[in-house]
Amino acid sequence: MIVGARPLVTGPHVILTLKIAVIAVTILLGAALVALWRGNYRLHGRINLAFMILTLAAVLGLEFMVRVVDPGLFDYFDAETRRALYVHLCFSVPSAVLLPVMYVTGRLGVRRAHLALAWLFGVLWIGTFVTGVFWLPHK
Repeated sequence: MIVGARPLVTGPHVILTLKIAVIAVTILLGAALVALWRGNYRLHGRINLAFMILTLAAVLGLEFMVRVVDPGLFDYFDAETRRALYVHLCFSVPSAVLLPVMYVTGRLGVRRAHLALAWLFGVLWIGTFVTGVFWLPHK
């Protein structure tokens, strides 16, 4: 890096981008639930596939940014912000792990398992949304 040059991507940029992504995929999740409520299971599955791909891309993209591009990306975080990030990850990582399992159980028609995972995912996603959008600072 050139001395005095500003980095192209900063921690606040990444946090703001992730907040926008969480809001966008939550809208997709809402659309999938509307499709389900209307009995359109095929559309529900297709929207959930898009939701899963976009969510996993965001998680893997963040990991790539933090592990490869700039390991010090969030070094500016104080103790309180690090704690907020930790709590956010306690919701977001398990929900991301559940996504492929939920998708497969839905495709295979394993209704009981799919519904049980859906309730668990719902709780985790609410935690992901609240902690990601409202707790993490992007300034």
